[in-house]
Amino acid sequence: MKNFIDTIKNIWNIEELKNKILVTLGLLLVYRFGAQVSLPGMDYTKLGADFAGNFQGGGIGNLLNMFTGGAFAKASVFALGIMPYISASIVVQLMGIAIPYLQKLQKEGESGRKKITQITRWLTIVICLVQAPFYLWGLGQLGVPDEAFMMGKGLDFIIPSVIILVTGTIFAMWLGEKITDKGIGNGISLLIMVGIIAYMPQAFVQELASNASKPMLILIEIVIWLAIIMASIMLVMAVRQIPVQYARRTASGGYEKNIFGARQFIPLKLNASGVMPIIFAQALMFVPSAIGKGLGSSAAGQWMIANFQDVFGLWYNLLFAFLIIIFTYFYTAITVPTNKMADDLKRSGGFIPGIRPGGETGEYLDKIMSQITLPGSIFLALIAIFPAIVGNILGIQQSWALFFGGTSLLIMVGVAIDTMQQINSYLLNRHYDGLMKTGKNRKVVA
Repeated sequence: MKNFIDTIKNIWNIEELKNKILVTLGLLLVYRFGAQVSLPGMDYTKLGADFAGNFQGGGIGNLLNMFTGGAFAKASVFALGIMPYISASIVVQLMGIAIPYLQKLQKEGESGRKKITQITRWLTIVICLVQAPFYLWGLGQLGVPDEAFMMGKGLDFIIPSVIILVTGTIFAMWLGEKITDKGIGNGISLLIMVGIIAYMPQAFVQELASNASKPMLILIEIVIWLAIIMASIMLVMAVRQIPVQYARRTASGGYEKNIFGARQFIPLKLNASGVMPIIFAQALMFVPSAIGKGLGSSAAGQWMIANFQDVFGLWYNLLFAFLIIIFTYFYTAITVPTNKMADDLKRSGGFIPGIRPGGETGEYLDKIMSQITLPGSIFLALIAIFPAIVGNILGIQQSWALFFGGTSLLIMVGVAIDTMQQINSYLLNRHYDGLMKTGKNRKVVA
C-alpha cells in the first residue's frame, strides 16, 4: 500500500503527467455528461419498460448499450457512441489491402496517416447518416410509446435528431482525438472503456440483489472474475521473442557480421489481432437466425431461430468460437506483414541466426506466426464464450456474465495495460519507480 501511495505522489510531482491525467479525466467527464442528455423532443421518463427490456440480458442490444455507456437505451445525443468511427476505421483498414491509393498513403508516413484519418472521419459521417435514421425508426419498433415523442415522429423531429446524433458522434470522436493528443492513453479506446465500466455497477448490483441469500456464490463469482482478468492479461501481453543479430558498424562505415553485433528480439504477439476477431464474428452471428426466419415455419427454420438467437446457447457459442478462430487467422495475416518485417530487418543489417535474410526470413516469421496464432485464437475464443459458460453453470445474471469475458473484458484489460505503460514510461524517464515492478517492457513470454 505504501508503494502505491508513493507512486501516486510521484505521478503528482510530474507536472506534465499530472496535467495530462487531469485533461483526460475532464474530457471523459464531458463524455459521460453528454451520455445522460436525451434527444430534444424525447421524454426519457416515458421510454417505457418494453423498450428498456430490449437492453437487458445478453442480447445484441445489451452489447450496444454497454459500448455507449447506457446512452443507446436513453435515446441520448451520444446514442450512436463512438462505434461508427470504429466501423469506419475497420473499413478503411480492410480497404487498404485492395485499394492502391490507400496502400500508397500507408507508406507516406505522417502525411499519409493524416490523409487516412481524414478519410476515416468522412466515412464516419456517412455511416452515421445511415445509422441515425434507422435508430430513430427503431425506437418505435422496440417499444417506445407514442407519448415519449413530444414533437411527434414527423420530419420536425427526424431531421434535427439525425443532425444531433451525427454531431454527437463527431463530438465524441473529437474528444477521443483530444485525449490522445493532450491527455494520456488512446482516447477512442478510453471512451469505450469508460462506457463499459459505467455499465458494470448496475449489472453487479442486479446480481447481488438476485443472490442476496447466497454470499458464497457471490464470492466464487468474484474469484472467477479475477481469474479470467488474469488470463486476459496474459493473452494481451504474451509474446514469442525471435532472436535477432545486428551487424556491428565498423569505423570505416561498413558492416562487420560477427558475434559482437547487437543482440535483440522481434516480439511476435500471441494475440496480434486483439478484439477484432470477436467483433467480426459478432457481426455475422445474426445471419443464422435471419436465415431461419427466411425459412419460415419449417423445422429447420424454427431450430435455427431457437438456437441462434440465444447468445448463451450451445450452438450459438460453438459457431461463435469457430468464427473467432477463423477471423483471428485472417486478421493476423493482414495486419502482421512478415515479408515487410523481413525486408526492413535486411535493410537495417539484421538477421535471425541460422536463417538467411530476405525471403527465407519472411517464410520463417510467417511459420512462427501461424504456430502461435493457433493457441492464441483458441484462447481468445474461450475467453469470448466464457460468459455463456459461467452463465449456464453458475446461473449468473446475463448482464453481469458479460463481464466475465468477450469484447468488454478484453477492451478493459487492453486499454488499462496501454494506459499504465504510458504512465510507467513517464515515471521511469524521471527516474521514479514505475507502476509495473519490472518496467514498461514487462512481457509474458509464450
